[in-house]
Amino acid sequence: MLDRLTDLLADLLGAAPLLVANAPDASEWHPGLEVVRDLIPGAGALGGIHAALSGAAPARVLCVAWDLPFLTAPLLSALVEGSPSFDAFLPESGGPRGMEPLCAVYGPACIPAIARRAAAGDHRAIAFHDDVRVGTLPLARVRTFGDPAHLFFNVNTPEDVERADRAWQPPG
Repeated sequence: MLDRLTDLLADLLGAAPLLVANAPDASEWHPGLEVVRDLIPGAGALGGIHAALSGAAPARVLCVAWDLPFLTAPLLSALVEGSPSFDAFLPESGGPRGMEPLCAVYGPACIPAIARRAAAGDHRAIAFHDDVRVGTLPLARVRTFGDPAHLFFNVNTPEDVERADRAWQPPG
C-alpha cells in the first residue's frame, strides 16, 4: 500500500512525499522517503496532520493516510485544484463523519489552530476546523471518481487487508 501511494503521490506532485510515522523502523518502510515524526505526542491523526504541515512549512500539504489503498490521481488532483481558497479542503465521503480528513489539503494556517486544539485536549482530526477556512469537494463530484466507500476504504486489520486484496484491480 505504501509503495502504491508513494508512486501515486510522486507522479502527481512531482516529488517524493513525506512519510509521517512514529515507528522506530519507519525509515526502512520505503527507503528514500523522508520520515517526519509527530511534534504533538499522543494526538493521533491530528498530530500526523500537524507533523506533515510542520515538515513542509510554509506550504500547502496534500495529506493522505497511507492505509487508504484505493485513492486515485484524479481525486487527489481535484483536491489540490480546489484547495487554494481554503486553509483545509476535504472531500465529502458519505461516511459517518461526512468528510475524509485523512485525504485532504491543509495549509500553514492550520498549524497554530491544530496546536491550540491539541493543547486543549481535543485530538479529533477535525478539531481545528472551526478555527480555519474549510472547503469541501462535494460528494457528487467525489462520486465521479468512484464509490466513496471504495475510495476511502481504510485498512486497519488483517481482515481489511484480505478485503483490500480481493477488491484490488490493477489500473489498465
